[in-house]
Amino acid sequence: IASSANYGLIGNGRLQVASLSGAFVQPKLVANIDRIFETQDALFDLAWSEIHENQMVTAGGDGSIRLWDITLNDHPIRVWREHTREVYGVHWSNVNKILFCSASWDGSVRIWNPERPHSLKAIPAHQNCIYQALFSPHEADVIASCASDGQAKIFDLRAPTALQYPAPAMTIQAHSGEVLTLDWNKWQPYIIATGGTDRMIRVWDCRMVKNPSSTTIQPAATCTKELMGHEYAVRKVQWGNFSPDKLASASYDMSFRIWSTNVPPGAPSLQAIYDKHTEFVVSCAWSLNDATLIASSSWDCRTHIWRAPL
Repeated sequence: IASSANYGLIGNGRLQVASLSGAFVQPKLVANIDRIFETQDALFDLAWSEIHENQMVTAGGDGSIRLWDITLNDHPIRVWREHTREVYGVHWSNVNKILFCSASWDGSVRIWNPERPHSLKAIPAHQNCIYQALFSPHEADVIASCASDGQAKIFDLRAPTALQYPAPAMTIQAHSGEVLTLDWNKWQPYIIATGGTDRMIRVWDCRMVKNPSSTTIQPAATCTKELMGHEYAVRKVQWGNFSPDKLASASYDMSFRIWSTNVPPGAPSLQAIYDKHTEFVVSCAWSLNDATLIASSSWDCRTHIWRAPL
């Protein structure tokens, strides 16, 4: 659990490692805090290593990225300081497992190898704050990013270019406000979901390409689904790991919701609402091992573990 004092505006950060017990024998899970690491600045995101079960990287408000080993004491085993503003997201590739990427408010996405002292590639992906960048779970060299310019972009690192960085293979004008979050569907390679300050969740099919219009120079994906219901900005979306149609969302309206994108005509897409948080809900994450287990984190200083409907 990556956390920040004073809502990330000023103050220290804290990385907590918790373990769950009682998943199959008790009606409620028991969470135990196993390790705590303190940092001098806010932590906004984390990603577990895909090659080392005890290691993870964190995104720092001071522009740093830190690699931690939870079996060691107190200090990170490596620190990178190439971003010039807050690092808001990190993501470890589960295809090319030696790489992870970072997204920063300095407008860049950077590619990293944890064994190297410097980033492998810097992509000036947006001219505004980037909130998230994710490797595709299907293609090792494809990355999607979203930013405060209302756009989601897809980059193919294999594309030939005369520049030191790839141009976007696709630019989607995803929302009328800032795009705070996106996620790749784990089952359908070309499907992504986005959420933004316009309170909308949109599902995009990157195979259904629109021709460039008079205001765009690149092809864009087609929106296949709009999910409405949140009363304030959508801060996080995440596709389920066990079903291609399950989508979770966290919002500043203090709720966390489960949606289905495959329902009969006329049936509601909204499957469940959890409203036990008392402040902005800023994150959610499905379990990799249990189809019904999901966590949500909030500015109320709590992380809740839920049982979602099948």
